[in-house]
Parts: sequence; structure tokens; C-alpha cells
Amino acid sequence: MTPPTSPRPIIRMDARGPRFGAAVTSVVLAVAVMAGPSAGFALLLLQALAFAAGAIDPRYHPYGWIFRRLVAPKLAPATEWEDARPPRFAQGVGLAFAVLALLGAGLGAPTLFYVAAGMALVAALLNAVFNFCLGCELFLLGLRVASRGGSSARTS
Repeated sequence: MTPPTSPRPIIRMDARGPRFGAAVTSVVLAVAVMAGPSAGFALLLLQALAFAAGAIDPRYHPYGWIFRRLVAPKLAPATEWEDARPPRFAQGVGLAFAVLALLGAGLGAPTLFYVAAGMALVAALLNAVFNFCLGCELFLLGLRVASRGGSSARTS
């Protein structure tokens, strides 16, 4: 018999951090897309590693570290904190698109590179410019659907 496990504590983060990270990500992805599959590969690989770190834990994301160490101390104290789970999920989605783009570049499929990197770029721009995190919204939608899954009655 295994002992019961306690749920992981919810990590809260300064809500401005993911938006800063999305702005940096937008620049990195835009340059990678403009450079194309060959020249943009290395930059896209670095962005994929950043996405991977953020998918493990947003506190490990390099742009989040820059925000916490260099940007946040120059700003007024945070007034809004958010659950780190939605941004973590969003980083995983970004990682998936970055991996697809890398596969496109590596396999000589430039269309896959441009479409996948472009989708990641659009999602990052939505967050950076409009403070709309598409991956976060997908995470929250998944929670709502999962919570209704067992309790909804079928109607004919």
C-alpha cells in the first residue's frame, strides 16, 4: 500500500513575468522565422530549450529569470499574482510547436517550419501585445471540460 500523496502546492507568480517572456519570445521567434529554416534553426533550438525549461517549471524559464532579477526590481511591487500551472502548460504547447518547426527545418520541410514557428509566434504576440495567453486559456478550458466530464447528464 502506498501512502497518500499530498497535492503539489500551487506556485504563484508575478503576472507581469509571462507577458515579458512572451515579448522576448516574440522577438526570438520573429527573427528565427525571418531567417528561415537553415539560418533560424539555432535560434529556434534555443527558444525550444527555453520553452522546455518553462514547461518543467516557469521559475526555470530564462526569460522569467531575467524578469525577476533585472526588470521586476525596477517596477512597482506586483499587485497581481497568478497560478503558474496555465503558463507552464502554455510553455509545453510552445515547445510542441517549436519541436515541429525544428523537425520541419531538419527534414527539409520548410512549410512545416514556417507554419509551426508562425503559430508559436502568433500565440506569443497575443500574450505580449494583448495580454491574452492562448495556451493558458486552453489549460483553463481543459479544466472546465474535465470538471464537467463526470457530472453532466446526457439529454436525448
